Amino acid sequence: MRIVKLTKESKSNILENLLKRSPNSYGKFESAVADILANVKSRGDDALFEYTRNFDKADINPSNIVVTQEEIDEAYSLVDDKLLDVIRKALVNIRDYHEKQKQYSWFDSKPDGTILGQKVTALSRVGVYVPGGKAAYPSSVLMNVMPAKVAGVEQIVMCTPPDKEGKVYPTTLVAAKEAGVDVIYKVGGAQAIAAMAYGTASVPKVDKIVGPGNIYVALAKKAVFGYVSIDSVAGPSEIMVIADETANPRFVAADLLSQAEHDEMASAILVTTSEELAKKVSAQIDEFLKELSRSEIISKSLENYGYILVADSIDEAIEVANDIASEHLEIVTKDPFNVMTKIKNAGAIFLGEYSSEPLGDYFAGPNHVLPTNGTAKFFSPLSVDDFIKKSSIISYSREALELIHNDIETFAKAEHLTAHANSIHVRFEGDK
Repeated sequence: MRIVKLTKESKSNILENLLKRSPNSYGKFESAVADILANVKSRGDDALFEYTRNFDKADINPSNIVVTQEEIDEAYSLVDDKLLDVIRKALVNIRDYHEKQKQYSWFDSKPDGTILGQKVTALSRVGVYVPGGKAAYPSSVLMNVMPAKVAGVEQIVMCTPPDKEGKVYPTTLVAAKEAGVDVIYKVGGAQAIAAMAYGTASVPKVDKIVGPGNIYVALAKKAVFGYVSIDSVAGPSEIMVIADETANPRFVAADLLSQAEHDEMASAILVTTSEELAKKVSAQIDEFLKELSRSEIISKSLENYGYILVADSIDEAIEVANDIASEHLEIVTKDPFNVMTKIKNAGAIFLGEYSSEPLGDYFAGPNHVLPTNGTAKFFSPLSVDDFIKKSSIISYSREALELIHNDIETFAKAEHLTAHANSIHVRFEGDK
């Protein structure tokens, strides 16, 4: 893994390189996605089933698009009891963490008859997209469904692509059932996003779409924003580790590789004040690559977007961490909590050598749906807040409005909005 001295120039080059991974850079796919969206919007189920036959080689129709209870029962029989137990334990942790995020309506009344407040309402129907393809991701099911469940969403539907026999991954079905998904549809890709955004005879329109997917899914979500809400347009996974000379190089190397194995676009960066640690981590990575199953993907990821940066000080390391704003940030230093107080931009922060990133992916409880590609500067992890909306409450008595009606009329007239001013004035036009 390349070792680079951290300078203003090297930081600038790295930031430029990382931004190439943004879904905003994939314009060449947008026309294909736009065609799929338009086709599903105009032709509904007919287009949906055509795309499923073409892309997934599955014969899906109105009679079998919905996963049945029998299929869910079969999935339970195929999932190892030990994995089911772990899913249930993780679900409890995720639910308990998100319970602490709940917001409630509030009202503030004053003696003059003024009542101001905020009404919190859960979204009515949410769509969760779960990838199929080469792997199953039950952890993503839990992370996307549980905050919606805690928020009180009335109906949670899920779309996931079937295999050519029309089957869905058993672990996906079990995780969905455990988390409380109401209906599961056998459809994937950009066509599934279109179905949830516009609605078809088989798939209902939702209020919000969440969940990861390939570039076609990401661009489809971006395109339908406005018809529905979305969580984000997620880019490839990324990890940054801030470490000093006290860090265990074997642990650090293992954690960097845990994200590099996602795909060839993933990014893994170590920022350290110790040149000796940098060399040891690089050597340990070479050793791990000899034994890890996805070593080819990891190697390409590290070649494209992997760096070991040697900084002159922890403050310099913190500065570059805030500039890059990584999805996952591990702090493995003498005093990680002190370093954490200076971090402004990160999706999730892991403190100490026993808080490795996969702990957050699977089990601890905080959501693993995190901002990527520097968007941690202004976005937050998926949370209960993503599944509620807030309405402002305003109630004035005549006496309360009388005290300030002239002020409002003055403001409205200053903006040349005389109908606004008149709306207030008519209530007191008989007064002297």
